[in-house]
Amino acid sequence: MKSVDRDALVSAATSAHRRRDLDGNLVTDAAWLDLDSAGRAEAFEVTVLLRALESAVDPEGLSSTARAILARLR
Repeated sequence: MKSVDRDALVSAATSAHRRRDLDGNLVTDAAWLDLDSAGRAEAFEVTVLLRALESAVDPEGLSSTARAILARLR
């Protein structure tokens, strides 16, 4: 896999947006499925970093993931 292709897949897989099906269930992102195990590990590490950055700049210290979860609970 080309580095550019892998970077695009990692970028897509680390997005905070998660698609849902008609019943509201989360759908696994195709980019995640297209990554090999090393790519998935990289995507995980990038995701951890991105959520930490989001939390650092949020007035309440929440990441986009935390906000999405809280919105569904309310």
